[in-house]
Amino acid sequence: MGFQRFQAGDIIVSNDAVASTMWSNNVPTLTEFYTSSVQVESSTKEYYFDVYQTASQDTTAQIQFAVAYCDQEGSGSTFFNSLVTGSSATRSNYGQYRTLVLGDENASFIFGNATSSYFYALNIERARYKESILPGITDIILTNSGSTLHLTDDSQLNQTAVFTDAGRRYNLVSGSSGTVYTGLNDNGWTPSSGSYGWLLPDIGVLLLNGEALDGASGIAVDGGLNFKISRSFDSGSLNQKRMIDTLNNGQNFTLNSDETLSSDFVFVRAKNNEFNYSENPSFISGSTGVVIYPEFVDNPQTYITTVGLYNDNSELLAVAKLSRPLPKDFTKELLVRVKLDF
Repeated sequence: MGFQRFQAGDIIVSNDAVASTMWSNNVPTLTEFYTSSVQVESSTKEYYFDVYQTASQDTTAQIQFAVAYCDQEGSGSTFFNSLVTGSSATRSNYGQYRTLVLGDENASFIFGNATSSYFYALNIERARYKESILPGITDIILTNSGSTLHLTDDSQLNQTAVFTDAGRRYNLVSGSSGTVYTGLNDNGWTPSSGSYGWLLPDIGVLLLNGEALDGASGIAVDGGLNFKISRSFDSGSLNQKRMIDTLNNGQNFTLNSDETLSSDFVFVRAKNNEFNYSENPSFISGSTGVVIYPEFVDNPQTYITTVGLYNDNSELLAVAKLSRPLPKDFTKELLVRVKLDF
């Protein structure tokens, strides 16, 4: 066994981006969207619906994402207290996302160039992705009453992201798999209602602008879907169910997961005059401490099988096993590269 202190150039840090599919069973595109009848009958239905890739009672069913409707005025759900106008689940949802994303209870959501007081939030289940959503390949098809809308994020068009309290923010615009359609205007969104929402990749959330969806369909009009989101006061409209139906009609929700892997490359060097002797009993006598075979005095040979990484307190932190023993003597130098992933 021998020890050697690392020099500055012996340790190199590398970061690699790794993309993978988002949905269960490594499926890149979700085409079917199921809810749970148990949740539909529970009190949580006013806040959100969980969405599964198959019938919720199936053994393979897993939550893929949740859909919540958020309204600044509290419309679209029943009031907690009939004497307090607007005190509802949709208003609570709105306030939670305003705090999470904008960090200011007085701020407004400005999608593209227009302020919107109501929107949908699609929360990707945390177990579905490693670190964040991968921008640039988002592909969502929404179909309502014969009108279809293709959405993607504008990260390929605007590679410098805007940052919020929730991390990076990209606009959701008319397009497919990162390619922005310019038929509506140069930004690919509706003239009157701004962008179709935001992609917040660092928290796994997509916000869909309610006013843009409510716009009249057709490029020549507003580029919306005639969505007709219910904004009645003190009414359990369950607008989130409307969004799930629209996704089911479109049969296309494509997202990828993104992860940055940090690796330390440690270069372990054995120069020609190092590590040529061993303390193994087959090499040195345990009783006398001398080399057993005289020819090993001037012409020793060892075999390196293991590399151990220690800290300054001589505590073993990591072990690297070589695929085969490597011979070492005064005529050979070895360079072993050890990769540590975090």
